[in-house]
Amino acid sequence: MNRFIISTLLVVITCSVAAAESSVWKAHKGDSVIYLGGTCHLLRDGDYPLPPEFAMAYKAADIVVFETDIGKMLDQATQQKLLTKARYADGSTLAKHLSPLTYKELSTYCAANGIPMEQFEQFKPAMLMLTLTLMELEKMGVRRQGVDQFFYDLALKEKKVIEGLETVDEQLNYVVSMADGIEDEFVSYSLKDMATLRQQFAALASAWRTGDAVKLDELMVADLKTRQPRLYSRLITDRNRNWLSIIAAYQNMPKTRFVLVGAGHLVGRDGIIEALKKKGYRVEKL
Repeated sequence: MNRFIISTLLVVITCSVAAAESSVWKAHKGDSVIYLGGTCHLLRDGDYPLPPEFAMAYKAADIVVFETDIGKMLDQATQQKLLTKARYADGSTLAKHLSPLTYKELSTYCAANGIPMEQFEQFKPAMLMLTLTLMELEKMGVRRQGVDQFFYDLALKEKKVIEGLETVDEQLNYVVSMADGIEDEFVSYSLKDMATLRQQFAALASAWRTGDAVKLDELMVADLKTRQPRLYSRLITDRNRNWLSIIAAYQNMPKTRFVLVGAGHLVGRDGIIEALKKKGYRVEKL
C-alpha cells in the first residue's frame, strides 16, 4: 500500500543521468498538439536539473495545466481545511476505526520510530499514513518541491496562463478519503511496505526517469488495481475519465497546453495516453 502512497501522492525520484526518453509525451490530432508530463510531486536537491524533455514541452506550450490550483492548495486557509478534513469530525479516535490488531501494529511502529502516537489519534488513516510516509522519505533527503511546483513557480514568474483539471476541494477529498471503508487493510499494508520503502523508491525512480511506461504501470497502477479495485476506480479511473473530457476539448482550442499530472494517471490500459490514442490522437514520447 505504501507503494501506492508513494507513486500516486508523492512519486519521488533519485538523481541519475538523463536518459534518451522521459515521462513526457506529445499528442497530435489534426492541427492540435498537447504535451503531457508524468510528474513527481517530491524531489531532492540533487534531482535537478529535470530531464530536458520537460523544459522542451514547457517552452512549446502557451498554457500549463496542473491537477489543481497549486497556489491555492498551499495557502494557509486550504492547509487548515485539509487538517480539519483529515480529523474525525465526531471526536472519535483511530482506536475506534481500526481493529485492535491493526491499532497495535500502528502503535508498535510509532513507538519504534520515536513518533508520539497521541499526536495522531484523531487523524483518519489516509492522512496518518501519508504523514508517516513523508516523515520516512524526509530521512532519505526528500524535500517538498517537485516537478509540479517547479513549473508552477516558473509559469508564475514568466506570466504563462495556468489552469487546473480539478478543484482544490476535490483533490483534498481524494487525499483524506482514500482509506475510507478499508482502514485496517490500508494501514496494515502501508506499515508492512514501510520496511521496503527505500527499494520501492529506487524502482519508481528508475522507471520514471527513463519513461518506462510498462514498469511504471506495474509499480504504480497494477498493484493498486489488483489489491484495491474500489480505491483504484476512485483515485485513478474516475479521475482520468473526468480529466480526459477536459483534455480532449483542448483539440478545439487554439493554444498549446502542457498537462502535468502524476505519472500513474498517464500509463497503463486505463491511462490517459491510451485513452487519447483511442480518440484518434497520435502519441509519441519525447
